[in-house]
Amino acid sequence: MLVNKLFETAIIGGGVAGTSLLFTLARYTDIKDIILFEKYEEVSLLNSNPKANSQTLHVGDIETNYTYEKAQKVKKASSMVSNFIHHFGGVGEIGFVRDKMVLAVGEEEITRLKERYQVFKALYPYLELWDEERLKEIEPKLMEGRKEPVLAMGATGEITTVDFKKLSERFVQEAIDTDKNIQMRYNEEVTRIKRLEDGTYEITTDTTRFTAKSVVVNAGSYSLLFAQSMGYGLHYATLPIGGSFFFTKEKLLRSKVYTMQNPKLPFAAVHGDPDCTQGWYTRFGPTAFALPKLERYHSLHIKDFFSALNIDRDVTSVYMDLLKDKTIRRYILRNVVEELPWLGKDVFVKDAQKIIPTLSADDIRFAEGYGGMRPQIIDKEKHELLLGEAKIVDTGVIFNMTPSPGASSSLSIAYQDALALCEYLGAAFDEEKHLSEIQNRE
Repeated sequence: MLVNKLFETAIIGGGVAGTSLLFTLARYTDIKDIILFEKYEEVSLLNSNPKANSQTLHVGDIETNYTYEKAQKVKKASSMVSNFIHHFGGVGEIGFVRDKMVLAVGEEEITRLKERYQVFKALYPYLELWDEERLKEIEPKLMEGRKEPVLAMGATGEITTVDFKKLSERFVQEAIDTDKNIQMRYNEEVTRIKRLEDGTYEITTDTTRFTAKSVVVNAGSYSLLFAQSMGYGLHYATLPIGGSFFFTKEKLLRSKVYTMQNPKLPFAAVHGDPDCTQGWYTRFGPTAFALPKLERYHSLHIKDFFSALNIDRDVTSVYMDLLKDKTIRRYILRNVVEELPWLGKDVFVKDAQKIIPTLSADDIRFAEGYGGMRPQIIDKEKHELLLGEAKIVDTGVIFNMTPSPGASSSLSIAYQDALALCEYLGAAFDEEKHLSEIQNRE
């Protein structure tokens, strides 16, 4: 088997996380030789594909499952994606300016939303409270047949929707347009990463071997498997959560409409999104359920799946703690039923009616081929489910496991990793250029 030249950095995975790092290294560092491995024929065919996510630039303003502290971090991180889209001419092609809101239904939710607004308006000065009369003007479908009182907290004039596959493709093109030696290895699956005695890393694929001074793994559900194969992160396990969507047969919403989060549920509440790849027809979702897969709509590798589960007494304890709560049990059962043919949309539409009360099961169809996998990480030592980004860092190697909002935070994560790689490799990072183009919009 041929052993190729030594690269300064190897990136495993060509989703938005991997390609954002490629762009950041190529444009803002003096690292010359970079190689990226993607096992499929294009970048972002899995979770970064617009069919696999809600196409939302998560800023933390309308996501009521975020604490103020998390919203601060998400706002700063996601602003880098927004700044890139503005600076590199991606408005209307990669990112889209549309209205967005979170809808409170009933007096209890309205009270919570008003309290949240008072706290969060300092972080998001552009937020407004929209009463029922205003909602009739903005989104009349929200009010048709409505019996309960409602209130929305919303915003206009912001980038709300992103095609993360197009974003990934632009990252690659911008990287290739630099003077760096960039190698894109498509249709090449990495099977092993090994640290050699001289401190470099040997990367074995299904066709050849490469060596690199440093490695960053952005491989979704497989990041943890690679880490554990090298002896890292053995106290982690993966809970593979799948999500599906339903399309409406008409264009019912112009805005992104989120609903208030049930504080007992660890996964996002249902929302309605105009889909940028389907002529802005409304897509409702996502459902959330455990699925015996690491990649949605791709063949299952049984060995990899059970390795990711890493089931033992500690993992089982986390599952049992989740199932003890009646609200979570009902939620899980309901989401399983929503996946069933014929019956599923009759159950799901009741959730979607919180947004559009007149919606019926005949108005929606299962979004065939849409949906993705979001690997949730279980910390076996702390007996808890980690709902945010997980990262393992060691000498010259980084493993990123990035559930939502990983795509929205991709450039921020890439920035952190690029700084770490520059320190390790003795390379320079152009902070001033990055500040003007990515951290602050001119």
